[in-house]
Amino acid sequence: MKAMLFAAGLGTRLKPLTDTVPKALAVVAGQTLLERTIFHLASQGVNYFVINVHHHAEQIIRFVQNHGYFGLDIYFSDERAELLETGGGLLKAKNHFVGVEPFVVMNTDVISNINLAKMIEQHHTQNAFVTLAVRNRPESSRQLLFNENGLLCGRVDKKKEEKKILYPDENLREMAFSGIHIVDPKWFEINTLSGKFSIIDSYLELCKNNKIISYLHNEDYWFDAGTQEKFFEAETFLKINRL
Repeated sequence: MKAMLFAAGLGTRLKPLTDTVPKALAVVAGQTLLERTIFHLASQGVNYFVINVHHHAEQIIRFVQNHGYFGLDIYFSDERAELLETGGGLLKAKNHFVGVEPFVVMNTDVISNINLAKMIEQHHTQNAFVTLAVRNRPESSRQLLFNENGLLCGRVDKKKEEKKILYPDENLREMAFSGIHIVDPKWFEINTLSGKFSIIDSYLELCKNNKIISYLHNEDYWFDAGTQEKFFEAETFLKINRL
């Protein structure tokens, strides 16, 4: 199985730590965020990784090389010339994923024990185009909208006071995206966006005619370690639980 890891971000929410270190190499409870992501996915069958790099890219590349690529197939998608966001970053790495089975996409600042096997099983059982890991996080200002069948229907951004509903439904539910998704390589064929763009924008364009579903994982632990508050919250949790 293959995975795309997003590690190119500037890490502005973790400053001043990320002034000299890329966010992916921030150490939480004795391990870098990048290591935690790789080890968790590898334990569930992923053995081929593509990591996009931009901010302090050379540090990430050297770190992986110095660790013998962790005994895995690891490649880099170099965005040092231009940071392409999630959608543009995935599109740039196209040659690694075209023609393969559905693959995993994950942010490296996410810490979770999500059961990837169950998520992939649901993806195949429901014959989905994309499966998005989501949680009930009402405190999040950005929410995706799903109908009773778990199909993506729109998005809400409460900070910007924006709401986008692709097709109306009386019982839309707000769910926060966890930064983990299973993607069919068909995405590279039918995605219409290019350059620098958010992968969620692409999904919202495609969800009318393609089955983009939710995978609810409220029972798992999950942290967005990209912020100072959540970073230290995650560190405390991991240390207490010896994870």
